[in-house]
Amino acid sequence: MGSSEVSVIPGLQKEEKAAVERRRLHVLKALKKLRIEADEAPVVAVLGSGGGLRAHIACLGVLSEMKEQGLLDAVTYLAGVSGSTWAISSLYTNDGDMEALEADLKHRFTRQEWDLAKSLQKTIQAARSENYSLTDFWAYMVISKQTRELPESHLSNMKKPVEEGTLPYPIFAAIDNDLQPSWQEARAPGLWGSALGNTEVIREYIFGLWRRAVANAKSIGHLLFARLLRLQESSQGEHPPPEARLLRLQESSQGEHPPPEDEGGEPEHTWLTEMLENWTRTSLEKQEQPHEDPERKGSLSNFMDFVKKTGICASKWEWGTTHNFLYKHKMGSHYVAQTDLELLGSSDPPTSASQSAGITGGIRDKIMSSRKHLHLVDAGLAINTPFPLVLPPTREVHLILSFDFSAGDPFETIRATTDYCRRHKIPFPQVEEAELDLWSKAPASCYILKGETGPVVMHFPLFNIDACGGDIEAWSDTYDTFKLADTYTLDVVVLLLALAKKNVRENKKKILRELMNVAGLYYPKDSARSCCLA
Repeated sequence: MGSSEVSVIPGLQKEEKAAVERRRLHVLKALKKLRIEADEAPVVAVLGSGGGLRAHIACLGVLSEMKEQGLLDAVTYLAGVSGSTWAISSLYTNDGDMEALEADLKHRFTRQEWDLAKSLQKTIQAARSENYSLTDFWAYMVISKQTRELPESHLSNMKKPVEEGTLPYPIFAAIDNDLQPSWQEARAPGLWGSALGNTEVIREYIFGLWRRAVANAKSIGHLLFARLLRLQESSQGEHPPPEARLLRLQESSQGEHPPPEDEGGEPEHTWLTEMLENWTRTSLEKQEQPHEDPERKGSLSNFMDFVKKTGICASKWEWGTTHNFLYKHKMGSHYVAQTDLELLGSSDPPTSASQSAGITGGIRDKIMSSRKHLHLVDAGLAINTPFPLVLPPTREVHLILSFDFSAGDPFETIRATTDYCRRHKIPFPQVEEAELDLWSKAPASCYILKGETGPVVMHFPLFNIDACGGDIEAWSDTYDTFKLADTYTLDVVVLLLALAKKNVRENKKKILRELMNVAGLYYPKDSARSCCLA
């Protein structure tokens, strides 16, 4: 008790090993139901890429159909980035009940409602924390509107089904935004498929979905300050409640036209210092007014604090703020981080979670212990798929089912992963660039990639000629990453669910064949046997 040491734990943590071992028993039973007899269970990982609301809905469709076909029970690891993580987290909070999940999804998009008051309340509450950042604003004021829900679950809620092995072991990831130059240089060009892929587009989305992209962070700050200032100024008139004022901000930000400009061509704005002084003074003046309801005063004060903090975070473009448990920790070979966090772009081939975070045998990177806070952002910013999370040799993954929900070229994730594996000397199937270019012109529903060593990869583009025919572009336009949530009517949601399910159903035989192959390949003494693949 009271020790400040951080223990050395090489390889996988014991909790993951125990959970995976329990999962093997469930996988073996599932394989038997699929008519694949094996003495040892091959390790299968399912990956979901980013892609905003499109990825959320499509990933739910994939998981639902895999459950229906008996395939999900044969999966050991389940990983995702960006929009797919919304669906994956729902799987665990609902104990794997996909029928209930689908019913809830359809119900939410039938109502076409968004509880702004509740979302605002959650955001204001989050703003009281020292670690408040734009991630909180994004989650409660953007994602909740997109998905029409405010999940109350936490990672700890997943503990029971994971420990018991009744559901696949989930792997989520973040990347260190403070080290952005290193992973930005390493990523593949044009890798912008996730909802958080393009920083400029995100800025545009948060502050208005305006038709022109904003050039840089400084102009973004000006634009946000102008909107927040208008919000504050409106409170000096008729004194509407905070919820109404934020609703005006939300509605104004969803207009399609750029914000007004002054004669000099610059967006209207107020510098941060002056703005904060005005807000503080206004808040105090209101508190000094006679006959003011004490409860209302507290609500207004909290609201103005939220507005101020959001303005500050916008000026710094600050996302994913969290405490760094290694801050000011002693350096030395007997101190090392035990962490589940996987950071992409380390200089050495990662063989464990701690090594993926850039820490092996000791805290070698002084940056890790010199920062009081870390800023963790969507891993889809680096690679819009969680391949790096299941590729470390210690996880011994034999078969990867990669479901790509990206916008545009569905093989950018393969290119980025190939480059990542080449730099880190990790086995991954090699595909010629000319072949990838050819595939991208008319994607099929499934590609099977195999190398001399390493896992077999099955890659499933969402929009493909098998399911969409010659209408791939039309499908892509309908489900563009930055379509407003209001365009997702029930029939649009149902069509996307059906498409994602079809991609799984139509490729079931191929999946079963590869399952049987890897079971026989990795356990040759008692090789897998199949009675029938029909």
